Amino acid sequence: MTGNTHVVVIGGGYAGVMAANRLTQRDDMAVTLINPRPDFVHRLRLHQLVGGSHDAVVAYQDVLAEGVRLTVDTVTRIDAAGRSVTLAVGGTLDYDYLIYAVGSGSAEPSVPGAAEFAHQISTLEEAQRLRLVLDAAPATAPVTVVGAGPTGIETVAELAEAGRMVTLVCGSVLGPYLHTRGRRSVAKRLAKLGVTVIDGSDAKVTTVTSDAVRLANGRELPSEVTIWTAGFGVPDLAARSGLSTDAVGRLLTDETLTSVDDERILAAGDSAAPSNLPLRMSCLNAAPLAARAADTVLSRLAGEQPDNLHQGFYAQCISLGRSAGIYQFANRSDVAVRLHIDDGLGARIKEMVCTGVIKYLADEAHKPGSFRLHRVPGGVSKRRQLLRANRIETPAAAADRAA
Repeated sequence: MTGNTHVVVIGGGYAGVMAANRLTQRDDMAVTLINPRPDFVHRLRLHQLVGGSHDAVVAYQDVLAEGVRLTVDTVTRIDAAGRSVTLAVGGTLDYDYLIYAVGSGSAEPSVPGAAEFAHQISTLEEAQRLRLVLDAAPATAPVTVVGAGPTGIETVAELAEAGRMVTLVCGSVLGPYLHTRGRRSVAKRLAKLGVTVIDGSDAKVTTVTSDAVRLANGRELPSEVTIWTAGFGVPDLAARSGLSTDAVGRLLTDETLTSVDDERILAAGDSAAPSNLPLRMSCLNAAPLAARAADTVLSRLAGEQPDNLHQGFYAQCISLGRSAGIYQFANRSDVAVRLHIDDGLGARIKEMVCTGVIKYLADEAHKPGSFRLHRVPGGVSKRRQLLRANRIETPAAAADRAA
């Protein structure tokens, strides 16, 4: 392995690939990307895999810089003091800097029967297994999707468009992030597809069985295939390795995305909690966070002060089958506003996002340093306000807990 500085990137998703590619700007840098799969998972398309319109896989040779060494393995422990990682198969690997980009998945469901009888789709393997289950089920089999975030909405739309009889159990409201106007648009589209949407205070699942879903109001929904998309979780590697994490398990960092425990460890993507104020889980945030983490490493190697993070662009894009979608605009606080784009144009924008993410990664592989979205003006003042508020509120919250 050539290079005077070795950077190990854990996780080969949107954040990990962006960070690894960006680090190849320096000729004296050796970069190793560790990922449990030999191919890149295009997570934005997992619902399409379930619906049968895409395989959600991209070859790493199409998105990863030639100078990055891909190690197909799983990290079981990070030894910060020894600057090494332990691999499930390949022994140990030393590093000078480490970028933690392990991503996120669904939280383990606590509802009785959900872990046994419901299917999750946050990973490639889960989506592939679900695809086989759906293929084996009769076309008339009732399907219930639990969770009305982007994954749940996209999954029901995909399946309904394919002719499945689908019910969406929201837990509370349909599309919690959406503005009221955007929510109405999504509800209208789902109704057109024939999706039964159950929302409100009683739309909470209390039990899942092999053939039904029971709600808090006592209603029982026939369900031959139940899909669980509710909840959010991250791998526990950081916590198991003795690193500081937030309540969910994301690695705690400062505003340069450097671990609060070790300046040689950085985090990016869904598994990062900068200043204990993590950004919303999304590929929209993953790539800029990764570029910022890589730039922090590059700045330190150049003897320069790293820049603090700021995000200046927020939105949410949801596909509603192959022929419709919604692009929900948001303000600098990442709160949805009245403006949205829906129907056919919304679908085209969503497809542009899906293809654009891969293009960003490929462009960075061919010309490292070309990605610029993490430097878009704006977002700094709002982030500073949040940081000030958090510092003021934290001691009070601690006092309340002590009392």
